[in-house]
Amino acid sequence: MSDQIIIFDTTLRDGEQSPGASMTLDEKVQIATLLDEMGVDVIEAGFPIASEGDFEAVSEIARQVETSVIAGLARAIPADIDRAGEAVRHARRPRIHTFVSTSPIHLEHQMKKNQDEVLEIINATVRQARNLCDDIEWSAMDATRTPLDYLAKCVEVAIRAGATTINLPDTVGYCVPAEYKAMFEYVRANVPDADKAVFSVHCHNDLGLAVANSLAGVEGGARQVECTINGLGERAGNAALEEIVMAVRTRADVLPYTTRVDTTQLTRASKLVAVASGFTVQYNKAIVGKNAFAHESGIHQDGMLKHAETYEIMRPEDVGVRATSLVMGKHSGRHAFKEKLAELGYELGGNALQEAFRRFKDLADRKKHVYDEDIEALIEDHITEDAESAKVMSLTVIAGTGGPQKAILVMDVNGRHVTEEATGSGPVDAVFNAVKKILPHEAKLSLYQVHAVTEGTDAQAEVSVRLEQGGRIESGRGADVDTLVASAKAYVAAVNKLMARRRQHAQAVNAA
Repeated sequence: MSDQIIIFDTTLRDGEQSPGASMTLDEKVQIATLLDEMGVDVIEAGFPIASEGDFEAVSEIARQVETSVIAGLARAIPADIDRAGEAVRHARRPRIHTFVSTSPIHLEHQMKKNQDEVLEIINATVRQARNLCDDIEWSAMDATRTPLDYLAKCVEVAIRAGATTINLPDTVGYCVPAEYKAMFEYVRANVPDADKAVFSVHCHNDLGLAVANSLAGVEGGARQVECTINGLGERAGNAALEEIVMAVRTRADVLPYTTRVDTTQLTRASKLVAVASGFTVQYNKAIVGKNAFAHESGIHQDGMLKHAETYEIMRPEDVGVRATSLVMGKHSGRHAFKEKLAELGYELGGNALQEAFRRFKDLADRKKHVYDEDIEALIEDHITEDAESAKVMSLTVIAGTGGPQKAILVMDVNGRHVTEEATGSGPVDAVFNAVKKILPHEAKLSLYQVHAVTEGTDAQAEVSVRLEQGGRIESGRGADVDTLVASAKAYVAAVNKLMARRRQHAQAVNAA
């Protein structure tokens, strides 16, 4: 068997099914593009039958992604399979991923079918999918609670019908590693032509065993791992891509496998998904958490100064984290700033560099310490503002126990300065009401999230905002030492996107 593990990322499908984690089309395309650049083998771009938005996202990703296989998910229903086939048909390497329940509890309470009926469904729907696409993945939903002899029959039918990948998921996070490994060994030993398909693992984290189970499945013969960035997913989430990849890389002595993933982009991908989904990464998250390479204990610090491997089993730069971040301050020059940007993966020139440097100097005057994360937030915020037609120029907020809370906002709207003031039930409400006066809209605020970019009372605040209007969802992000200014920037960024979408729609109507 090959020692290469196929990495199948389902952040955009299973990950997005996390309650509250809905992403916009632009965000999905951006994430898919990065996954492709990272070397992810298969990107499950969505569930095309679920909504028109999901169909559009899968279709657009299929058109834009250059290397990765693009998969669309479909239930074992003819309409689902046709829709998935239509969505992925523009991909350079398309895949239809279809699934059906196989466990007794699912057959009795959800499917209302007997075992023979399900076998007939598998045969018919896999054949239908194979007529639309050469690359077919079939999944046995709730495989780990399915009797092994019946599971083997299902797999045999799927392979004979044309499935090229067989996924045996731990749908409810029920298994322990030894059981999961044994399941793959049994099925592969008892299914004729098992060698004609790649076996896949897909583990949920309900018992905190998703990564351990996934690696056990690989030991049992699976060669595809289905996972998500940051472990995003339904309920307790999925196996985390970054943990799978780094476990294989770090423990090659006991896990003699390889992946194609460029690990130096793991932190970048983690941050992108966190912003798009609105799900911040816990500080002690393995590999990509803020504290993953941080040491506060005196004993640990002493050991690290003497030899890094005393307390670190991975090099931070291998996952895209800089070993040192407190290197920039108000006395740093333009050349040093440009070098730091290059380290962080940004290339700016001319006026863009000059403006970014000015912002950096302003930040350095307001903050005692400037960390890499501060600079990244500053640059991303600058890039976002440059693309906007309306920008925050200045903000004054009056708040306190006496009330009322009042905001005085000055904005640049297409080159014209506009000033408005508004009151609200709190300072943030007042700020958003002032924005509404300048940029009228009827969108509903569905997410408002604040987190500190770095530690300390002078830390920059990074704010994420999500607005919904007419079935459209747009996200905005802003960063500033002042939380209220960051809030205003994020809100305006989202409104700008809504207005751009409105203009595009109007132009399309007029053209028609």
